Amino acid sequence: MRGHIPGLRSPHPLGEHLPGVYRDDDMTQRLTAAFDEVLAGVVQVLDCFPAYLDPALAPEDFLEWLGGWTGAALDETWPIERRRAFVASAVDLFRIRGTVGGLAAHVAVFSGGEVEIAEPGATAWSHDAGGPIPAGTSQDLFIRVRVKDPASLSASGLEALVATAKPAHVPHRIEIVKG
Repeated sequence: MRGHIPGLRSPHPLGEHLPGVYRDDDMTQRLTAAFDEVLAGVVQVLDCFPAYLDPALAPEDFLEWLGGWTGAALDETWPIERRRAFVASAVDLFRIRGTVGGLAAHVAVFSGGEVEIAEPGATAWSHDAGGPIPAGTSQDLFIRVRVKDPASLSASGLEALVATAKPAHVPHRIEIVKG
């Protein structure tokens, strides 16, 4: 049975809460003891529920669901410490999403490395609707990530993260270097 933990006792046995006439009945006590054994895990979770809401304490299998509350998509290949840090900081990260500081914080949590961002802050336009942007006007956001082992960082995962954490209309380039 999923969720059943052999030997886990309920801190609130059902038989103790029955009227006196049933407390002395052996069959009733055995029946309620069976329910106690099944419900002990549920009672344990409810008693510890505040710990489930803390990313530092939540069980590993609950962490992704907890991250879903804030829209934090976790990568299962990340070490558990990085996933916990990302969920813990998700609300703050999403509050500053779309800014240079927010992008740097997102990339730092994702990569575990040092992040440098160069933003030109320039604008360019075409005189014709839907026309090409004039040459020589670089608006690319440049992100350099320094990590101990560049091969350990998922370039496609970083690309996807940057694409969602930056303003949609801003082109970007990413460089991953050994740091």
